[in-house]
Amino acid sequence: MLKIILVALDSSELSEGVIQSLEELQLQPTTKIILCHVIPSSGSEVEIAVDKPHTSSEDLPYRQIEKQMESYQAALPCHSELEIVSGDPAEEIIRLANIYQADLIVIGSRGLTGLKRIIEGSVSSQVVADAPCSVLVVKQA
Repeated sequence: MLKIILVALDSSELSEGVIQSLEELQLQPTTKIILCHVIPSSGSEVEIAVDKPHTSSEDLPYRQIEKQMESYQAALPCHSELEIVSGDPAEEIIRLANIYQADLIVIGSRGLTGLKRIIEGSVSSQVVADAPCSVLVVKQA
């Protein structure tokens, strides 16, 4: 039985398919789902002044992500939590899977091939290779 499922979401349409795939898993009321979204880091380590107020426009992407994830959360038949973190997507998904001791990671795949896959990288492939548990990869329809 799956006790803890980590569901990796992004802001693409593929997230809908990932959420729909949960319905096929026949979740138990005791199953706990962790909905996670990783905001990719910009690559530059910019220092942020903590002693000055930040504009609300800086929080806008986070708020939009949080609102979308809360709508997914409301439709789930069991207990769930939200995790919105920043960093390298594959590394953060694996880190969260270790923290929560996930039994399964559910992640989408955009189906990149060839040069695009080399340049942009495949988060799902890296997660499959490095995950501490089973991984369900949901393909784009």
